[in-house]
Amino acid sequence: MVGSPFEQFEIIPFLSFGSLGQNFAITNSSLFSLIVLCGAAGFFSFATGEARVVPNRYQVIGEQLYVLVADVIKDTVGPRGAAYFPWMFATFSIIAFANLIGLIPYSFTITSHLAITLGFGMATFIGINIVAFREHGLRFLLFFVPQDVPVALLPLLIVIELISYIFRVISLSVRLFANMLAGHALLKILAGFVWGLLSLGGLLALAHIAPFVGIMAVTVLELGVALLQAYVWTVLCCIYLNDALHMH
Repeated sequence: MVGSPFEQFEIIPFLSFGSLGQNFAITNSSLFSLIVLCGAAGFFSFATGEARVVPNRYQVIGEQLYVLVADVIKDTVGPRGAAYFPWMFATFSIIAFANLIGLIPYSFTITSHLAITLGFGMATFIGINIVAFREHGLRFLLFFVPQDVPVALLPLLIVIELISYIFRVISLSVRLFANMLAGHALLKILAGFVWGLLSLGGLLALAHIAPFVGIMAVTVLELGVALLQAYVWTVLCCIYLNDALHMH
């Protein structure tokens, strides 16, 4: 029987530790988080470990990803954004690798869990606010005060600006989580549909060709979405960083 399309998102403990087993265990989520971290670090170490003037395919991929993030920072934040390149490149790489590894059959997509993406979002949000107050001190609070508005409307608009600012972390987290969850659920539903047609046999088994082609198309689409979501995350982080540095 074909399981629920949301079965793939269940967190399963692999290893518990004695009396701590009720509170501490290695799960598929923590295991694949480590795999993603090691995979990203290992790939870039391998791609750039023996850099050449004429690069091989892995070095080209690594350099193009480097240039992609550097250009986003330069175009969005300006020259001052170069100091924050390691942070942006690290988050881009980890999210991209997490999304891509999640496309491998029988793997686990850590970015399909809101707790994970919210953790990334909160860390980014806190870091940007630290940068903002380090650069401007308490003057950064003026960011929430709209210019050239009637005094009577000022308190209401300040509250709206503050709520909008806080919801940035939701914007970062939910967008990534929802796209990964929906895409993988769709793949599971289509796979179950194809398996159901195959199990019927006869002429109906031939009808699986159309949904099978659909699975291939959705898989290619998910591959693009996996990279696009990492890119969108980086762009949004750069926009928020630009606000923190320049108070635009």
